[in-house]
Amino acid sequence: MADPSFVIDDLHQESEELDLLVRELGEERWALATPAPGWSIAHQIAHLAWTDRSALLAVTDAEAFAKKVEKALASPDGFVDEGAEEGAVLPPARLLAEWRAGREELEQALRAAPTGTRFPWYGPPMSAASMATARLMETWAHGQDIADALHVMRPPTDRLRHVARIGVRARNFAFGVRGLSAPEDEFRVELAAPSGDLWTYGPEDADQRVTGPALDFCLLVTQRAHRADLAVRAEGPDADRWLDIAQAFAGPPGAGRAPKEPKGATG
Repeated sequence: MADPSFVIDDLHQESEELDLLVRELGEERWALATPAPGWSIAHQIAHLAWTDRSALLAVTDAEAFAKKVEKALASPDGFVDEGAEEGAVLPPARLLAEWRAGREELEQALRAAPTGTRFPWYGPPMSAASMATARLMETWAHGQDIADALHVMRPPTDRLRHVARIGVRARNFAFGVRGLSAPEDEFRVELAAPSGDLWTYGPEDADQRVTGPALDFCLLVTQRAHRADLAVRAEGPDADRWLDIAQAFAGPPGAGRAPKEPKGATG
């Protein structure tokens, strides 16, 4: 994506939508537990604010960001939780203000970045478009955690195209991070967009395929819902295996969500 403006615009809209969801919450509701173990709504927003600030540092001060990476390497299993904990203890109004300020500064920095520039990150270096796409994916996914905690149904939008694209492109990573060999052949992926369009990836004549609603695919690759609860289907053994392990995010495999209990089930 040569011009990052499109995805930066979508990141702005995704952030604003989540802002609407939390801005009127009373202090006690910021403490509500979300599906992420040990994380409240405050932790979710604090994590987004922390990561936005990290991204801003990567875009504007590579040397300072390198020091931040060194600190993360010293605590590889805890630095994400530590960042969320630091922000979650702030008064909600201050946390909200810091998240707003950080994402606005990041947006402006990404828009001003010279074409072709690549920025350091915790994984491979990223372009402005890739950085904005990753931030949108995280904003949407953590927003889903918050929506679940509040029992709110969010109407899906075609901004999900960015999440879906990361999920498809991360196929081989999902295999590799589990010590598995990635399939040699590409899959065909066909997703029904919220607008009614069909988003397609991979060769049309591929032997193995994944099909379903884009929303369900995005919930799957961000591990916000269990495969058993989604209408995503695979044709072929490798494609079927992928749906069990798919992830759109960097880092080690997540635990994911447990399948929902059937109605009427008893413990």
